[in-house]
Amino acid sequence: MLFLVRMDVNIPTDMPEEKAAEIKAVEKAYSQKLQHEGKWVSIWRVVGEYANYSVFNAQSNDELHEMISNLPLFPYMDIEVIPLAKHPSDIH
Repeated sequence: MLFLVRMDVNIPTDMPEEKAAEIKAVEKAYSQKLQHEGKWVSIWRVVGEYANYSVFNAQSNDELHEMISNLPLFPYMDIEVIPLAKHPSDIH
């Protein structure tokens, strides 16, 4: 199952920069692991915002929730999930 996910990141302004950098480094490693596994299909920045659109490939809603909730930045995100279905006009 494919899901389009928008993630808006809202790191508290009073968080020490060292802690934020550490969280971001762990987040990057985890996201790249999911990408290598084919579970995080693509990720796109939203220009001018600390946000992204990503496509996830998960076997279930529960698997998607587990992947997203394990993101180190999860506590600081507003997340919108849109389930995707194959379009009948798609030639791929």
